[in-house]
Amino acid sequence: MHLLRLNRQHVMNNPRWGITSDYFQYPEKILQFGTGVLLRGLVDYLVDKANKEKVFQGRIVIVKSTDGDAGAFASQDGLFTTHIKGVAQGQPVDQYLVNASISRVLQSNADWETILAAAVQPELEIIISNTTEVGIQYVEEDIAAGVPASYPGKLLAILYERYRKSLPGFVIIPTELVVDNGRLLKSTVLQLAAYNKLPEEFIQWISTANRFCSSLVDRIVPGKPKNLAEYWQQAGYEDELWIDAEPFLLWAIEGDAAVAQKLSFHQSDARMLITPSITPYREQKLRILNGSHSAAVCLGYLSGLNTVYECMQDPCMSRFFQMVVMKEILPTLEALGPQTATFAQDVLDRFANPSIEHKLISITFQQSSKMNARNVQTLLRYHEAKGLLPDMLVLGFAATLLFLKPAKTENGRFQGQRKDGFYDITDDNAAIFAAHWGPVKKQDWSELSAMVHNICADGRLWETDLNNIPGFADAVTDHLAGMLQTGVKTYITNQSKVL
Repeated sequence: MHLLRLNRQHVMNNPRWGITSDYFQYPEKILQFGTGVLLRGLVDYLVDKANKEKVFQGRIVIVKSTDGDAGAFASQDGLFTTHIKGVAQGQPVDQYLVNASISRVLQSNADWETILAAAVQPELEIIISNTTEVGIQYVEEDIAAGVPASYPGKLLAILYERYRKSLPGFVIIPTELVVDNGRLLKSTVLQLAAYNKLPEEFIQWISTANRFCSSLVDRIVPGKPKNLAEYWQQAGYEDELWIDAEPFLLWAIEGDAAVAQKLSFHQSDARMLITPSITPYREQKLRILNGSHSAAVCLGYLSGLNTVYECMQDPCMSRFFQMVVMKEILPTLEALGPQTATFAQDVLDRFANPSIEHKLISITFQQSSKMNARNVQTLLRYHEAKGLLPDMLVLGFAATLLFLKPAKTENGRFQGQRKDGFYDITDDNAAIFAAHWGPVKKQDWSELSAMVHNICADGRLWETDLNNIPGFADAVTDHLAGMLQTGVKTYITNQSKVL
């Protein structure tokens, strides 16, 4: 059967999608930099949800930063499907939505004058971006010499155009995954304005008439599924812009009542938070989600598993995740408030989502630095509060040392080994660990103990001397010796007292 392409006519003739004809008449209120799946699966999802509830009644004009083809957006009238699939609060979720929030997509180079014209629409009040972490960088450039190359340059040119039209400023929300992204973007724009020798009144206007809000986004949006044609058959139409997304989402934005009023679409979903500080939400994500990943990844990978989902189907690794999250990490975060317990359970549900293929080897990128940033403080807090060692974190630390044990070098890169072959150690500290492993020949307890104590004391790796935690190095050595003797899978299977 020949399927029609998703378009405006298709959805307006189908009450299933909740998109009425007046939706397409809503003014453009948001200028969005980026067509990526995260923005479409989180920000655009929230706007669309509010529009369908008649709350926000505004649409999004998107600036596509790259020169890739935007034809699918034009041929589909900006419409795309969001397939939400996974587990939420222990219950399966499988939901199809058609998103109509995007009014048009403009190319940053080819359509620059049109973008500037869009930016001075009186109804436009919000600018949102996701240009990757590299996007918020200072680049010295003349913004009057053509289309600025950097995102801060483009934003500065848009703000200057807005200022010259004597229009109000914007609420500006970067979603790039860097700490204090709002403050960083503001300082970069101000620095560039000074470099361009723009009027002092305008530079003052940037700070006084605009709100740069730091934000934290959290949703896994894998994008197009592999079996897209099968989904088309189920839906009854073709959609080149189709995205899959997990049920969970969080968007925390630093702001006040005035910001909340502009971002009125937050009223449609309690998971979009406007709060004086996003620090507690950043901390809970870092410690619970990222921290448990880093604690478990080497253990799971060396035991022969390849994805987070496989870990959650394995009795030992599933128990490891449950214990490290609920029994070891969560108790150290009580000061953040009761919402952390809900977040912790959400994290375990997300890990068990069969629709998301999160490869363990990818998570091991910069493993030692991640272990330091995410788990050392948790280890210290746990010991200080209980006078005990957190068994799972200790085991995960030992597995990290084993994962970073080089078996050979290939093209100048260190490689480790598990039963089915070699793997690249993609860690900037790989040479440091190789040097620590170098003297270990017989791999007996005394040799391993000396190495572990030296690693724990290495100030290049950790924010504190881990030997100061009583019993830590010896416990790590015990696990390391056991895994080397029997193999990781056998060792953790036999750890009935721990797992």
